[in-house]
Parts: sequence; structure tokens; C-alpha cells
Amino acid sequence: MFSRYKKPGAQKPAQAGTPKLQAVEGGKPEAETAPKPQPTPPKAVRKSGSDRVAARVTPPQDKERKRKERLGEVKVELHKELLDNLNLAALESATEKDLRAEITAISNEALEGMGVVLNREERQTLNSELYDEVTGLGPLEPLLKDDSVNDILVNGPQQVFVERAGKLQLTDTTFKDERHLLRIIDKIVSAVGRRVDESNPHVDARLADGSRFNAMVPPIAVDGSLVSIRKFKKDKLGVDDLVSFGGAFTEEMAAYLQAAVATRLNIIVSGGTGSGKTTTLNALSSFIDDSERILTIEDTAELQLQQTHVGRMESRPPANVEGKGAVSQRDCLKNALRMRPPDRIIVGETRGEEVIDMLQAMNTGHDGSMTTIHANSARDAVSRLENMVAMAGIEMPLKAVRNQISSAVNLFVQASRLQDGSRRMTSITEITGMEGEVISMQEVFRYERLGLQPDGKIIGRFTATGVRSHFSDRFRQWGGYDLPHSIFEPVAAE
Repeated sequence: MFSRYKKPGAQKPAQAGTPKLQAVEGGKPEAETAPKPQPTPPKAVRKSGSDRVAARVTPPQDKERKRKERLGEVKVELHKELLDNLNLAALESATEKDLRAEITAISNEALEGMGVVLNREERQTLNSELYDEVTGLGPLEPLLKDDSVNDILVNGPQQVFVERAGKLQLTDTTFKDERHLLRIIDKIVSAVGRRVDESNPHVDARLADGSRFNAMVPPIAVDGSLVSIRKFKKDKLGVDDLVSFGGAFTEEMAAYLQAAVATRLNIIVSGGTGSGKTTTLNALSSFIDDSERILTIEDTAELQLQQTHVGRMESRPPANVEGKGAVSQRDCLKNALRMRPPDRIIVGETRGEEVIDMLQAMNTGHDGSMTTIHANSARDAVSRLENMVAMAGIEMPLKAVRNQISSAVNLFVQASRLQDGSRRMTSITEITGMEGEVISMQEVFRYERLGLQPDGKIIGRFTATGVRSHFSDRFRQWGGYDLPHSIFEPVAAE
């Protein structure tokens, strides 16, 4: 029946002697099972009135929970049957239509052998879940296909949250048990050459579509494995999308940023986790000329640059249990500087000792380089850069470090995730030099909060500060961007 993808030597599902599972409740069954002999009723036990009422009324929630548990048991048995019968090596060349047909045939035969009766809707759901188990990521697959889901958060096998429109929601998606969840995690990390186990209980990886994946397993995760998946939209958001639909910043800010990128200012995008730093970096990269050579360096490849001449590099954790074979972002950055010099270097996120090499690259002919950093403001970002230079083990006077930062970095773009879930570019700040031992900075644009709507939405506006850009002459001389004075005029109070 399923000979095309049947494993050599596989046996038909056993008919006789197979323990028959009880038919799953819910819906009209497709076929009736053979009548079973009725067991001898036990002696009647006198019950109180409340007990008799409880016995007669079964809460719908309990019936639904029991139904899901039975469906889960059936799915586990059928998944084992598929692994026993399918030739997994031959599935690589199978079309989706053929594979779905084979899975349906195997599951129908196995259900018949187990004596399980399901209605049409339950069979279709079960076959779809089995297909996801064989070819995809099991229970997570429908969430990955849902374009309205931005993040997927798994807190153990029985609790899965998603983020939609900036708000977290609990779903009814569950895993059979911890082993089921660990199998899905291992399937993801093994596809990118990484591992996760008790000796290495945390991992950072990416899915086939570029979505960022992070997992922690026991003993670090106390109540079950923790998984975080940050999905990437299939359609990359451009500057026009962020201005028109997202409201992340204004057209005036976009015109200023276009001039800054085109005239090769060194830019750092700062912000908290989930604030939209990578999205902002992708949007800024759209202003880079297609003729330039760009090298990207990341821990997990997330950037989606659209230029022709792009070289992508990704760091690697220790390749074996002895902790050897690691390739850090700093190693990638050093090697990038030994290659034919790129026009720009973009580091996905600077968080450690690679900061000193990044600053030196910005100071030695790689103008227009960009990176991101975790910080709550431009001033905090400068402090974080100073701390990371100290963490690199390089003993430099604080004034020398600040001189290096002030000459290397031209612009800080602050991205924030507000309390209502919206993401905004809350500040654009220029570094103008040094005053004594302090880095001099000026804010050009900012986002001002004005209030809160009854539904929790934040009321605010973007405005210039009234300070003309320190790089106005550079914009005009390097790229012909003669920005009008009106761009830098603050919005009048209403």
C-alpha cells in the first residue's frame, strides 16, 4: 500500500494481539467498533447528593482535556509506526503531495490495527500533525506558518506563548512530554551543526527561514526546557514600510538617516531586547549603494541585506565537548580586515571583546560601518562601549578609550519597545567630539510621550530638537544632501 517509501523489511501493523485504544470522543465516528462484552457491575455504593450530581455532570473542560490526551497518545503510537515503516532517506526526493498520501495510508492502516475510531475532522488534523512531526517541527509548525505571530515562547512541554501585535498570548499548543520537546530542539540545532545536552545546556541557532532560535534545557531549565523563537517576516520591512505603516519614525528622520548612511557615517543602533535593533539595521542598510562591498559578522545570521556584493560570516561555538574549535566574532572581524578591504563592515551585535577591533576598523578606513548594542540611551551606549573595552583585557586610560569612541562613532540611533508593544525610534544623537574628558553629544530628533489612551496605547509624537546637524556640511559636500532647515525645527506644541 505504501511501498514507494516503505522501509525495507518493515512489517504491517499488527492486527491481532495489539492492545486497542478507546475511540476518541468528539464528533460522529466514521465506522462503528465491534460490541464489547459488558463487565459485571460493581456493588452499588451509597453516595451523597453532591456526589451523585458530580457523577452525572462531566465538565466540558475535562472532556476536552481527556480527548486531547487520547489524541496525543494515538499520535505518539502513529509516529512510532511511521518511523518503523517510512524509508526516511527516500523522503528527501518525495513531493509534499506524495508524502502526505503515504502518511495518510500508514496512519489509516495503523488506526485500523489499533481499533481506534476517529471522525473525518480528527483524521485530517492527526494526519497534518504527523506530517509536521516527520518533516517539520511538530506542534510548533502551525505557529511558524502563522504570519501574525512574531515570537514563540515555550515554557516546558505544557505551556506555549506567542506574541501578536506586541502582546503575549497563551496558546493551546502543547507537547506530549519533555522528551517530545527535547526531540524537536535537537532536530533544530543538529540541522545547523550545533548540539545541546546536559554538558552544554544552552544553544543559539537559526531556523531555515532565518528566524532566531534560543533554547535552554535541564538542569538549567528547572521546570522543563525553555525555547524562544523570534520569527523573521518573509517580506523585509523597508524604510517606507516603517514610516508609513509602522510609525517607527518620520519622513524627516528617514531623510536625515539616508544622508548619514550615504555619506558613510559610522552608526550604532542601541536598544533593549526585542526593540527592533536588527530591523532598524536592515532598514538603514537599504541606503547603502549597490556598488559597495559589505561584510557582515554575526553570532547568528539574521541580517537580510539586499545589495549584490555581500559577504556573510557567522561565529561558531566550541565544536566538541573539549571546548575546542570555537570561532568568535573577534576572529571573524580580524580575518575580515586581512581580506581585500571591504567598503563597510556590519557587526550584527557587539557584546564583548570584539568591540576594540570594531572601533579600530571604524578609525582605519572603514567609514560607514554599523553595529548594534544593548543600551537604554545614547549615553548608556557610550558607557557600555567603555566597559566592553575594559572586558577585552586591554589596559587603556579612560580618556584614551573615550577619544577612540568619539573619533570612531558618529551617530547613535536609539530603538525602544514601548509598554503598549509598539516599537519606536526614540532618539537620534550625534557625537560632536570631546570636551575635556567627556564625550560631547547632541540630540537631533526624539520621540516625546504625551499621554495614554484608555485602551493602553501610548500617545506621542516625533520632533526635532531645534539643533542643526553637526554633519550638515558633510552631507552637502560628500553626497549632495542639502537638508532644509525645516527638518531640524521642533514641532509646535498643540
